[in-house]
This record gives sequence, structure tokens and C-alpha cells, in this order.
Amino acid sequence: MKPSESHTHDIRGLRYHVRTWGEPRARRLFMLHGWMDVSASFQFLVDCLAHDWYVVAPDWRGFGLTEWARAGYWFVDYYADLDVLLDLYQPDGPALLVGHSMGGVIGCTYAGLRPARVAKLVSLEGFGLARMGPDAALARQRRWLDELRDPPHFRAYASYAEVAARLKRNNPRLRDEQAQFLARHWAQDAPDGTVALRSDPAHKRANPYPFRLEDHLACWREVRAPVLWVFARDSKGSGYLSDTPAQLAERKGAFRDFHEVTLDDCGHMMHHDQPAKLAAVIEDFLGA
Repeated sequence: MKPSESHTHDIRGLRYHVRTWGEPRARRLFMLHGWMDVSASFQFLVDCLAHDWYVVAPDWRGFGLTEWARAGYWFVDYYADLDVLLDLYQPDGPALLVGHSMGGVIGCTYAGLRPARVAKLVSLEGFGLARMGPDAALARQRRWLDELRDPPHFRAYASYAEVAARLKRNNPRLRDEQAQFLARHWAQDAPDGTVALRSDPAHKRANPYPFRLEDHLACWREVRAPVLWVFARDSKGSGYLSDTPAQLAERKGAFRDFHEVTLDDCGHMMHHDQPAKLAAVIEDFLGA
């Protein structure tokens, strides 16, 4: 495995962890992980990159080794965090972004909010959640209030092997060594001798605001960078799957310079299932 380094920064009042691979003098590439994931999850993809890169991957607030946010988690905070991270690691020019799932949504929307800060963008199944009508607001707000009183939590595990087994149940394509590696970054030793997930359980709390695709489409129309969407043939966990062909075309058509690739024999966690194929697609698009 290619070695990584850990860095800690004060980002908007939180102790933020950033993982990097490669030499700082190499071309920079930012990788943005998805919901309930961590920066180390890109290890297999980084190992398959054929060219020299300085890969910069943050643990989003409340995930991995980054500090938890007491006030909760909102998409606008991720945009602001990314804004600061780019100022820290690439202040002198537009950046190359690769985002998976939630990270892809963050990257796409940020690229519309700050068009001059993004040179090229690859979104790995980061196409936004399923469409929600106004009727969803009432149920979500009631659930949010209920969960403030009775906060969600994660179960404890007896060992890292049990965490690895859970990861393999979630994704049967994971090899044993991959699951064992991820378990060590996904979880940590608890004071009582059990193994606990690193992520803040507050991420499980319902968001009281429905996902409004129209708001994201407005941002995506402002993107000036070329955008590559990568689909997983066997994905079952992305909001776009409930779209009609016309609705999916609306998402794609919001971008001025749009490209797409579909990877076979992989699910939503394509950077685990087909890292070599994905690395080739990314480097070809970025012009490595």
C-alpha cells in the first residue's frame, strides 16, 4: 500500500484531520469521501493511480479522525469547510476534485458556488438524493424533534473482526484484507474494551429540511469546469435510481460540460470494488 500521512488543522473551529498520499510537489488531487465513510477509504483507489499525485483527502466533520460538531451537520458547512481546505492546500489555482456519493454532491454544488476554484470534477455516484416533495417536510421535522429527545446511537462491536464482517455484509465484493483495513479506520477502541465506530451518531439524525433538487440544479448550472459522472452498474443505494429517464436527463443537463462513464461489476462503493478501472477512468479524464 502507498503510505499516507495525517495532518491536523483548525477548520472553522473544529479539529480537522486530512490524509495525504504522495509528494507535495506532485500535481494535487482532492478526494472527498461519502456519508459514513472516511478518507482512508480511498487507499485502494490511490494504490491504483498510475501517475504521481499529491492526494489530499479530508475526514469530513464528525467522521473519521475529525472532531464532532455539537450543533449538528448541514451541507452548507461542508461547502465552507471545503472552501477553507482548498485555501490551505491549493491557494494559487483551481483544484481537481474527486467526490464519492455525499462527497460528489458536495463537490458538484461547491463547483457552482465557487466556479473559479474548480478545474475539473469527478463525481462517483454523487448525484443527489431522491426527489422529495413538500409533504416530506412534516414527517422529517417530526422525526428530527423525536431524535433530539432520543438521540440515535451506534451499536458496540466485540472486535475489529466483527466490524470487518459487518462491512462485508454491506458489500460482499470486499476482500477480507480490504475489510480488515477499513475496519481499523472505520472504528476505534472504546474505554469499556469494545470497538466503537468513529463517526458521530448524530449523522443518523433526520435532517428537518427535505432535499430540494432544484436548489442543487441551480448551483450545477453555474459550474464551469468539465464534470465526469461515474455510474456503478450494480448500484442500489443512490437517489438518482428513482428518477425517470427524463428526470435523470435533467440532472445531467444542468452541467455545461458533462461526461459520463458506467463501470461494470461494481456497486455504489466503486472505489472498493473496481479501484484499478476507476483509477484509469479518473486519470484519463483529468489528463494525467
